[in-house]
Parts: sequence; structure tokens; C-alpha cells
Amino acid sequence: MKSGAVLVFALLLFARAAGAEAPASQLKIFVSEQKLVLLRDGRAVKEYPVSTSKFGTGNRQLSQKTPTGRHTIARKIGAGSPAMTVFRNRVRTAETAKVNRSRRPSGDDLITTRILWLRGLEPGVNSGKRVDSFHRLIYIHGTPDEGLIGTPASHGCIRMKNRDVVDLFDRVEPGTPVEIVP
Repeated sequence: MKSGAVLVFALLLFARAAGAEAPASQLKIFVSEQKLVLLRDGRAVKEYPVSTSKFGTGNRQLSQKTPTGRHTIARKIGAGSPAMTVFRNRVRTAETAKVNRSRRPSGDDLITTRILWLRGLEPGVNSGKRVDSFHRLIYIHGTPDEGLIGTPASHGCIRMKNRDVVDLFDRVEPGTPVEIVP
């Protein structure tokens, strides 16, 4: 287990041992329904359509599949960036993308607006050699291909409409639990 995941896990165990509640916010991604649900204190407060991998679910490196299981938001990237800003290697560029509302892919697999970088919490499932979600660069992020949201179309990540990823980004923090269900 990587040090960041160990720290999050240790904090959760400590909080539970001290009688504290589970984290107030959680995300649950339902691949079969192509939706992301924001839960607060165990209750659904917001639902967003998403697009997961067109190759299905799977945790293997280079599979281009959406990983399953328990994750956490490891890093938030892009705060304050204008909508449709293009990110390359998690760095904001001067480029902006145009929204594609067509049901046909644009041909680019651009990452836009905001990035929530996920870290797997289950050794051998989504954390560790050949299955590590963090090293696979699995994100929740904006996409110009908004016309494909609601259908499997990504290369492993969880894509969102740009206005939705801004809204979600502002509601969660690093350490927020994320569960990806097939």
C-alpha cells in the first residue's frame, strides 16, 4: 500500500476507533447506470451522468478499462481554471476545447476543466503492481465529448460534463471516499 493510501486508511481507522462518524461526503459511481452519486452523511444529495470506459471494467494496467472497488480522491487539480481548459499531464495549458454535443466521438481524448485523481485502496485489486489506479492515471474529469456522457466512451477514466465536474469539484476534498461499482 502506498504511503498516501496508508495515511487515509489509518485516519479512517483512527476516526472510527475514536467514535467519529465516517466521512460526510462519499462518491459512488455506478458503471452499469453511467452515473455518479454524491452522498452526504449516507444520503444521496446529487446525481450526475458520467461516461466510463468503452472497454468495460477492469483494474489491469494498460487495459483502458474503468477500475472498480474502493478509492479515494488523492488530488484535486484545476481549481479556478476556466471551463473547457485543456490539461496535459495534469498541467493547465493555454488551450481551450469546444463542446462536442454529437453522439460521435471527437477523436481526441482530452481532459478538460477539472481533475479529481483517484487512488485505489484495495491492495491487489486497484492498488499495487499492475493494477494501481493512481499510477494508471485514473481521474474523474471534464470532457469536450459531452454528447457521449451517459454512454461508455472513455479510455478508463470517469468523464463528466464540464459544468458538472466544476460543481462536484467544489463539493469534495482530497480524502473523499469513492466506490466504483460495475
